[in-house]
Amino acid sequence: MTAAVEQADHGRHRASEAGPSVPRMVLGAQLRRLREADGYSLEDAGAALRMPEDWISGLEVGRIRLRLREVADLCTAYGVTDHAARATLLGLARQANVPGWWSAFQDVIPPWQEPYIGLEQSASVIRTYETHAVPELLQTTDYARAAQCRGLPRATADRLVRLRARRQGILHRSPPVRLWAVIDEAALHRTFGNRSVAFAQLEHLMDACDLPHVTLQVVPLNAQAPVVPGGSFTLLRPPEPELPDVVYLERLNGAVYPTDPEAVTCYWHVMNWLVVKAAPARATQSILLGLLRDL
Repeated sequence: MTAAVEQADHGRHRASEAGPSVPRMVLGAQLRRLREADGYSLEDAGAALRMPEDWISGLEVGRIRLRLREVADLCTAYGVTDHAARATLLGLARQANVPGWWSAFQDVIPPWQEPYIGLEQSASVIRTYETHAVPELLQTTDYARAAQCRGLPRATADRLVRLRARRQGILHRSPPVRLWAVIDEAALHRTFGNRSVAFAQLEHLMDACDLPHVTLQVVPLNAQAPVVPGGSFTLLRPPEPELPDVVYLERLNGAVYPTDPEAVTCYWHVMNWLVVKAAPARATQSILLGLLRDL
């Protein structure tokens, strides 16, 4: 039990400034370890709280916000009697319920996207493949407004653009997130806004290539067509080494977060395959310059 307490406490301190997502994942991982060590199945744990198995599974991967009473009940069910151990887990639960800065934008954030923003803001590494548009973390304000805010009321559009700009702060924090983006060239040919918007966006991508923590690759139009069912996807690596990587698949009116280890591994293999098929990163600025000349 002492090792478990130290591990959870370590995660609690490391996650203290990362918003609720990381402490929620650390708490879920610790509760999973306790459940497995006690020989409880998901069904057993669900019965202890009179909750379905998928609810227990969701809390163990950090997708569900837990009340303190529920954490205390799980501690009792798993035989956690040590006062320090229970206090550590309850401390994590309190942190997991503290709103992140993005909670101020809840009026424009759909419920299915809020977990992603929390994961994004705390990630140490983000790898993304985009087929339709420039990755959101690399979009200019005008491009974001043209691509994502068409038809929306001005006030809503303004808040979405401010949210996007605030999210991009992870590229400039200390230490910054490590971003590796692979973009299908077709997305760079797609026009959002007028010529000046497109020009400024391509220049912005060229500048991003100079950042040591950003790697940008382009899959040329003449390359073998990537076969990626579902298209765009993002892989996020939490800052805690014991936490699993997260896959994010955005849909028209929702998102999917595959949690099966085999599925996550599959997406990492696909991303590595895309990196090989794309033009090398050293060629990206030349590709972007060619697109600028064609505008």
